[in-house]
Amino acid sequence: MSLPERTVERLSEYRRSLLQCLEEGKTHIFSHELAELHHNTAVQVRRDIMFIGYTSMQRKGYDVRELIDVIGDILDSEKGLNVAVVGIGNLGRAVTTYFVGKRSKLNIIATFDVETTKIDRVISGVKCYPLSRLKEVVASHQISIAIVTVPADSAAEVSSQLVEAGIKGVLNFTTVPLDVTKDVYLDEYDMITSLEKVAYFVKTSRS
Repeated sequence: MSLPERTVERLSEYRRSLLQCLEEGKTHIFSHELAELHHNTAVQVRRDIMFIGYTSMQRKGYDVRELIDVIGDILDSEKGLNVAVVGIGNLGRAVTTYFVGKRSKLNIIATFDVETTKIDRVISGVKCYPLSRLKEVVASHQISIAIVTVPADSAAEVSSQLVEAGIKGVLNFTTVPLDVTKDVYLDEYDMITSLEKVAYFVKTSRS
């Protein structure tokens, strides 16, 4: 099943909220409740959930655990995917620490850097390797996704190395747009742009 990017994003967001509901002891949820959590509409929620073939909405709402499992079947790889973080500065360390253990089917199992003082260090149980060993470690650990948090002036070169190493998905946290081959899925998140967008709407709301 191939879903639109925004639908995939919303399903991930829904699952995060559903997991929280489960922790709080909530067993069922209505579409309008899920919509309110995400500043969405009940129609959109129902459309997204029907899109993945789940229509079992009882009078007391969706079964939370059942819906988590259905979304997991759609979003997750059956065997799980291995992930590497490239660039272990402040952001890279924060990303590694945050993501480790968050999803059983996405495993950060290696980090990379060029600074010798960081090599062989272990952050949140994940070992740091020299960038020069990227291709070797990617192959031996079957890593298919990379999170890039290197300085802007290194981003293009690192991107080329990732493609050459056989990485199939890249999440770019740098401020530089990356070029990858067509067989590599690229998602780019620019925190400066996001902050400026928030600042713009704060400014306009006050004028």
